Amino acid sequence: MTEPTPPGRPGRWRSGAESKQRILEAARTQFLAHGYAGTTVRAVAAEAGVDPAMVFYFFGTKQGLFGAAVNLSAVVPTAIDSIFAGGLEDIGQRIVRTLIGNVDSSDRNPLAILTRWAAPPGESEVILREFIDRELTARLAGLVSTPDAEIRAGLVNVQILGLTMARYVVRTEPIASAHVDDLAAWFGPIIEQCLTGQLRGSAHAV
Repeated sequence: MTEPTPPGRPGRWRSGAESKQRILEAARTQFLAHGYAGTTVRAVAAEAGVDPAMVFYFFGTKQGLFGAAVNLSAVVPTAIDSIFAGGLEDIGQRIVRTLIGNVDSSDRNPLAILTRWAAPPGESEVILREFIDRELTARLAGLVSTPDAEIRAGLVNVQILGLTMARYVVRTEPIASAHVDDLAAWFGPIIEQCLTGQLRGSAHAV
């Protein structure tokens, strides 16, 4: 079965299953070699031997491509966008529910998948951190209208990465086995404190 030819792009495309697999393998190679920020859809397409439009056809966005490459839920790109739909109100709980809920539903955590690609020690965490920095933390900084917005967003990054490591890598209890609703209730207010509360020791804290 061949994929339908996109409008304006003549020629025969490879079978969907084969092309999709080649794109995923190329994406994993590129993300490991260049990180999340340094990987482009064009470079992935070139390594896979396909048109960049085919990457978008299968995965929609770079977010979607990364999510598929590390076996996150296919709804992650849309879910991340939904985090920002309601502004700062209850954003901490939305962050926890979105990230943890989608990792749980994939049955494979991102660090484990990245490690399976034979990444050097620490490389997996770096790639995941880049993804969180670009797609979540930078956007959070844009919501906070204070001079220390980057610091506040960075503190949220620390909370997210710490929660991810505790739940999926170190498997610290009760974090590892807690229901996502409990995690949202526990960590949501902490995240919101980082974004909007008083930061002791910061000359710019509000």
